[in-house]
Amino acid sequence: MNRKIFISTGEVSGDLHGSLLSKALLDEAKKKSIDLEICGLGGERMKEEGVKILQDTTSISAIGIWEALPLLLPTIRIQKRFYKFLKKYPPDCLILIDYMGPNIKIGTKLKKTKTKIPIFYYIAPQEWAWRVGNNTTTNLINFSDKIFAIFKKEAAFYKKRGGNVLWVGHPMIDLTKKLPLKKDARTILSLRPDQNILLLMPASRPQELKYILPTFMLVAKKLQQKYPSLVVYIPSCRKVFDEKFKKAFRKYQVKGQVISQKDNARLKPYIYSLTKIALCKSGTVNMELALYGIPQIVGYRVSRVTAFIAKKILNFKVRFISPVNLLVNKLIIPEFVQREFDEKKIFYKSCRILEGKSEKIKIKKGYTFLKKELGEEGVVQRAAKDIINSII
Repeated sequence: MNRKIFISTGEVSGDLHGSLLSKALLDEAKKKSIDLEICGLGGERMKEEGVKILQDTTSISAIGIWEALPLLLPTIRIQKRFYKFLKKYPPDCLILIDYMGPNIKIGTKLKKTKTKIPIFYYIAPQEWAWRVGNNTTTNLINFSDKIFAIFKKEAAFYKKRGGNVLWVGHPMIDLTKKLPLKKDARTILSLRPDQNILLLMPASRPQELKYILPTFMLVAKKLQQKYPSLVVYIPSCRKVFDEKFKKAFRKYQVKGQVISQKDNARLKPYIYSLTKIALCKSGTVNMELALYGIPQIVGYRVSRVTAFIAKKILNFKVRFISPVNLLVNKLIIPEFVQREFDEKKIFYKSCRILEGKSEKIKIKKGYTFLKKELGEEGVVQRAAKDIINSII
């Protein structure tokens, strides 16, 4: 039996989730003696799992209207190529992963053409947590044959509005393993017994190098001056960022190391084992750090033009920006956004976390509560099994 699946995703996190799901789909297909071919829009991780990549979309990503303008034409060209490919080689199903803007357009257009291709949405937009304009949702429910929800609240949100939803849990649950001993981590990373790590995870998009990285580097410099035993590590999620991070170390006179993308997966457990605090942008990484119990501070900033349009014109409303805080609807980890994204404020809060037990205890308690909301292990396999069964 031969089957073909097409996956559409973008950005670094989408490529990660696409690779995990692709592996699970191929495993599930093998169990049922199905010769499965997966094609898609994604990146290197998906390619490594055997996906035939039509176009690498990990670099075509931005948050904000102003920031996204330069990517408009490349996105349109990719989508035109995608539609031609889909028409010429129709798959047994289409899986949309995250990548809200392009994927909503793809789903909407295909629905209008009255295609018979089943459309599944995995990791849908977090509409249950934020609102734009008059509080209406996207038309995701109208074009999705099934939504694979990663949050309970997400599942309830779409079910209430008539969606066909299966709650599978959060895929980061499957990736969380026991961390190595600190002494072993110090050996691997060549750190002294008194040294610990200040982890920076500032960027997966080019705009974040401009708006987020400089402030985090200023904070890192101050923290190293106050705590000389802290060593700064930046795991690079994209090869093109490696040199930019290294230049930032030199510019701000921060002592540390950039971990290249190829070494990231191998060294990450050792880095996490020794991390005292992480300064990071909002996104999937917040959930990962929470599952490992690592104290973190989240910061984010977009251009003034984008912030103005979002607030004054689109009436964009969100209480929190980190998925950790959004899920439990309270402030577990500190957030500093736009005007509040200030080196002095972040430095002060970092010191409170590093020196105060009460701050750490509060964060750890929040993490414990959070984990109960994320489901059981086997998340990706559950989604894959359901998808394979639906195309047999």
